[in-house]
Amino acid sequence: MRVVSLLPSATEILCRIGGGSLLVGRSHECDFPLGLDHVPILTGQRTPSFTGEGSSVDIDRSVRAALHAGESLYTLDVDRLRALKPDVILTQDLCEVCSIDLPTVQRVARALDPMPTVVSLDPKSVWAVLDDLLRVGAAVGLEREAEAAMVELREGWWTAVDFVNPYEEGPEVLFLEWMNPTFVGGHWTPELIHAAGGRHSLNAAGSKSRVATPEEIVAAAPDRVIVCPCGLGLPAIESELPALTAQRWWNVLPATLDKGRIALVDGNQMFNRPGPRLVDAFRWMVGWLHSRPELIPSDFPVIYR
Repeated sequence: MRVVSLLPSATEILCRIGGGSLLVGRSHECDFPLGLDHVPILTGQRTPSFTGEGSSVDIDRSVRAALHAGESLYTLDVDRLRALKPDVILTQDLCEVCSIDLPTVQRVARALDPMPTVVSLDPKSVWAVLDDLLRVGAAVGLEREAEAAMVELREGWWTAVDFVNPYEEGPEVLFLEWMNPTFVGGHWTPELIHAAGGRHSLNAAGSKSRVATPEEIVAAAPDRVIVCPCGLGLPAIESELPALTAQRWWNVLPATLDKGRIALVDGNQMFNRPGPRLVDAFRWMVGWLHSRPELIPSDFPVIYR
């Protein structure tokens, strides 16, 4: 079995179920788990990257312009993909910004001989993410391993839920999936917040992330703020943070009144990838919202403000 993954979360799923040795090609963003440096990279990024080439505003403008023009945000090395002769290609159709688009992958796959199976992962909830472990397992012949991994992740989820009081109204949480403009989290993120005992009135579970105006954010009066921009690591978040905190509306939020109620979380690794580490992100959130540090993974990438 030869597997190409064009999606970071799919790569994490494949490795979590014991299929890392099957991986023969990956996307340029597949950086976890460690030890994948020897696997050929098949994709590239056309827009400014998150490593200093542009600010949040610059990147947002470039992405919007490319999408408006009908241009793909990513490149695909078709010749190298063909030479790898994959049996399975893992990809997605959930977000046109996150990775190469499904129609391109399908078109390329149809031209390969033999034609590989294309598995598109498009989860909109935590439970769909766990189901994706089974889908990947079935596609690569690791059904039992996938089921065992799913059971382990479900246990991690439910043992954290035990610390949430369903009869107590939790804090309003502002989850910033982008800093400028201010996108609030969507898809599975509101579900995670609600399950952790928080409230997320600025977006509904299953909805796409959206831009929230300063007026909306102030009206929501968030008690906690999670700054977790999609694709940004902690150094990039810290460099962008002054532009966010300089906004007039920021300093009237309840979360800014006391230290420790604002968390910067590595968005390149946590929350934004619909893979196994969503359970780690959930356990961190429950631990943070309910002062249960024993739930928080020791290496969770977070900075408190």
